[in-house]
Amino acid sequence: MEFKDLVQLRRSHRKFTDEEIDGDDVRLILRAGLMAPTSKGQRAWQFVVVDDKTDLEKLSDAKDMGGQFLKGAPLAIVVLGDPLQNDCWIEDGSIAAYSMQLQAEELGLGSCWIQMRGRGLSDATTSDIVIRGVLDIPDHLSCLCIIALGHKADERKPQNEEKLKWENVHLNKF
Repeated sequence: MEFKDLVQLRRSHRKFTDEEIDGDDVRLILRAGLMAPTSKGQRAWQFVVVDDKTDLEKLSDAKDMGGQFLKGAPLAIVVLGDPLQNDCWIEDGSIAAYSMQLQAEELGLGSCWIQMRGRGLSDATTSDIVIRGVLDIPDHLSCLCIIALGHKADERKPQNEEKLKWENVHLNKF
């Protein structure tokens, strides 16, 4: 598949079949994240692969809205960084997360980014606190996002080329 087609086909999927993801595919997805470029070559992110159904359900409740579909995913990758070690942890984690999503798409799998940084529950509990409690994550690490992964249970049309906002692109000056 050509890259131009891959980015057009990659859409967020929130519905997955019950089929497990092949271990070799998980390894390729993680490989894509591990190969992602980082600030100063630090590669300071951490990834936690979660396939335990109980933990996936608990993680789906780490914020009030927008993550409930995670309980239906067969697998998730939690993307973490250390804000004190790397001031570019958000950017580095974002690049790694999207690289993993592109690899998943190339393998025919669905994925969806679940934002966790800066999110929480109505009782003021942060998503970080919930996620740390579920996965035993050290306090110095923060969660950027969780990538839900699975075999697609729905069909999404490719991005519509005619809806690209070329007017948002500027040459030399705004």
